[in-house]
Amino acid sequence: MSIAKTALSKVATPKKIEAAASQRWDLFPYLVTVLAFLTLLSLFHVWSRVKVVDLNLRITEANRLLKNLQQEKNMLKLEVASLKNPARIEALAKGELGMALPADQQVIIVK
Repeated sequence: MSIAKTALSKVATPKKIEAAASQRWDLFPYLVTVLAFLTLLSLFHVWSRVKVVDLNLRITEANRLLKNLQQEKNMLKLEVASLKNPARIEALAKGELGMALPADQQVIIVK
């Protein structure tokens, strides 16, 4: 008979099952809240990574543009230096404009 009592005591009563089910449903709103928070956290993480990648692409593009502009600036400086060359200016003045060096009588010294 002791065996039968032990076997019966291990069987759950319907009241205990209903109480356990009720406790599970009481935790449901908390579980939904935690899942919603984790979803929002995951979305924020993905958004921030996308922003970082986008900013890195923009920085790379800006650096490339800066390098091109610096190269163009150096080329323009070289062009300005070649255009300011006195020998070139003298050749243009004599050839295209028909100018000549002034004679000694044309030079007036101002004091």
